[in-house]
Amino acid sequence: MKKIMICLLGVISVFALVACSGDKESNSGTSVDKIKEKGQLVVAMNPEFAPFEFKALVDGKNQILGSDVKLAQAIADALGVELVLSEMSFDNVLNSLQSGKADLAISGISATSEREKVYDFSEPYYRAKNVVLIQLADADKYTSTDSLSGQSVAVQKGSVQEAVAKEQLTGINSVSLASVGAMVNELLSGKVKAVVLEGPIAQGYIENNPSLGLASITLDSSETDAYAVALTKGDSELKEVVDQVIKELTESGKYEEYVQEAFTQSVTADKAE
Repeated sequence: MKKIMICLLGVISVFALVACSGDKESNSGTSVDKIKEKGQLVVAMNPEFAPFEFKALVDGKNQILGSDVKLAQAIADALGVELVLSEMSFDNVLNSLQSGKADLAISGISATSEREKVYDFSEPYYRAKNVVLIQLADADKYTSTDSLSGQSVAVQKGSVQEAVAKEQLTGINSVSLASVGAMVNELLSGKVKAVVLEGPIAQGYIENNPSLGLASITLDSSETDAYAVALTKGDSELKEVVDQVIKELTESGKYEEYVQEAFTQSVTADKAE
């Protein structure tokens, strides 16, 4: 009986070693190798940030457009693979990296010190200031960080502006919503008195809504103004590819051209539902 048990244990050990060897082989290779093997770069994106990413009708079809889309395409081209945009709410964009559902997250993401504890970030590719969007009729009322005290102010759930509004606008009632469109609609209907956004995004809404404007309120954007591509922690090889693409686009002025082109397109294109 002892001999039989020893034999059985030996067989089990062999199978265990084979299984472990198989796991190691399946997990071998870098993230870049795996992306090239599957032939796709999956990028998580929330298309609510014109001119960086937004949805519009092109030849009757819904498409995601914007300067960040062109950045993502340039990275996919550098890797020699197809670009796949994975649309989701902003508060899920970063989570998709941890769950393995996306290779990169590009969605006007600010590389804050808090986020850097969990994710790696590329070199910055754009800098934008936070602003307060209001009804033009209220321009004389809201001129300082404490002038909105007691008022409802809309921010996007999961965004850095959510924290900026709570920390820098004294005594406000912060209203966190899933989408920028919903926030602006609440402002237009009078349900909130202000919206905290990045400057270029706010400007796009002003172009399409003449009743809106910027409050003369200065917010500190030093911790939140740098947009960067988010990556899984420790993914140094993919970061190297991304950083090289960003360097080429920013030093040549190409990314700034993308932003200007996308801004024009965002205010003239037919918006997708």
